[in-house]
Amino acid sequence: MSQSAAPAGPHDETADPTDYVQNGLILIGASKSGRQFAPEMIELALANRHGLVTGATGTGKTVTLQVIAEGFSAAGVPVFAADIKGDLSGIGVKGEKKTHLVKRAEEIGLTAYGNIAFPVSFWDIFGENGNPVRATVHEMGPLLLSRLLDLTEPQEGVLNIAFRWAEDEREAGDENMIIDDLKDLRAIIDEMGKRAASLRSKYGNIAPATVGVIQRRLLVLEEQGADLFFGKPALDILDFVKLAPDGRGVINILAAEKLMNTPKLYATFLLWMLAELFEKLPEVGDLPKPKLVFLFDEAHLLFDGASKAVLDQIERVTRLIRSKGVGVYYVTQSPGDVPDKISAQLGNRIQHALRAFTPKEQKAIRAAAETFRANPDLDTERAIQELKVGEALVSFLHNKGEPSMVQRTLIRPPMSRVGPLTQDERHALMAADNANQQKYKELIDEESAFERLADRNTVVGKAKEGVKTAFSNIFKWTK
Repeated sequence: MSQSAAPAGPHDETADPTDYVQNGLILIGASKSGRQFAPEMIELALANRHGLVTGATGTGKTVTLQVIAEGFSAAGVPVFAADIKGDLSGIGVKGEKKTHLVKRAEEIGLTAYGNIAFPVSFWDIFGENGNPVRATVHEMGPLLLSRLLDLTEPQEGVLNIAFRWAEDEREAGDENMIIDDLKDLRAIIDEMGKRAASLRSKYGNIAPATVGVIQRRLLVLEEQGADLFFGKPALDILDFVKLAPDGRGVINILAAEKLMNTPKLYATFLLWMLAELFEKLPEVGDLPKPKLVFLFDEAHLLFDGASKAVLDQIERVTRLIRSKGVGVYYVTQSPGDVPDKISAQLGNRIQHALRAFTPKEQKAIRAAAETFRANPDLDTERAIQELKVGEALVSFLHNKGEPSMVQRTLIRPPMSRVGPLTQDERHALMAADNANQQKYKELIDEESAFERLADRNTVVGKAKEGVKTAFSNIFKWTK
């Protein structure tokens, strides 16, 4: 891992984050056995076997995410987390010894409880509350883009033709026929519509109506602000895999409050990130600790309305990415939000309270209880409904990968602030993130498909195209 310029944060004399990381274990909370509390810990060597954090709104999931992120950071593991409500941003500043937090620490026997800030790097697709995050349309690919545009199968076929045609043009010598941003894609689709008759023999039918639908969907996507996401410089996913100067993992926080207004963009972006990690990171097998932990909040959005092809891709990436040293933790309200094939790969589990006001909700609680390894001293189904805020049922993988018996656990208090940063605090931390600021702040608009097609459609450009086509036909005839 490389070193990052991210701020390490001021230390409290009484706070030492390594107190919560001992012998390859991260302290998450403590369960009560008789009159004694027993620590509940995630084993670092098994943290890449993924996890699931569930619970109803207001039951303490965000604080649990904060505790998980703190633990991995203290262990020298970088973290990526989406901040849906802004509350997770407080991890970047030192917390306060509030009465209820001190009481929780005393209750579970944390004699060394103190406060400290954690190294953070903020990111934002809209570039307002963090470093801009961009990807090129070419990198996103037709599969994910089709989902983002909500295209039917025939419409997705035409989008695939657009990517293939641009690739063929580059192979034929026009290196700048690259699809960087949405205006490039619009230009490609528009040109294909005009050339539909000549392209049909090689690529198949390109219906004008389908071209029109895709263009309208692209316009809607732009109006939602997605044009800010597509372009250069594209995010180097390895910039999430960094350590602070003091050896702690940098916690990368995606500002997602505004992004949640376009849930498909949010889900597609995070899936693209997972796919990028899978493609860019080398195979490393099982390490003593992960290279990166990915916390995916509102995970149900990833699966809602997803095609079989997208679900297959999610399953494949989840199954195989652990060999790249990445742990993925899905966060959602109910375990039923995650398809069975993917849920079966999530070994470390934290279940906050669920409510049962309808028969459907009662069934969901029963199903959630059955996902845990039974504890003869605990009625799991009943406990799920009785859990208080900050309390959870936990089962972590230990030894050779077997799940521990489910335990009713009090989550430890965070060392950083519980609650959001002020804008001044956020901007101060953003300003300190010099390397990423310099790398991503300015949008770069290089010559690409839009400019190339505009040039081709000038009088001179059309003449050049005519000559090129003539020579191409002569070459084919002589062969």
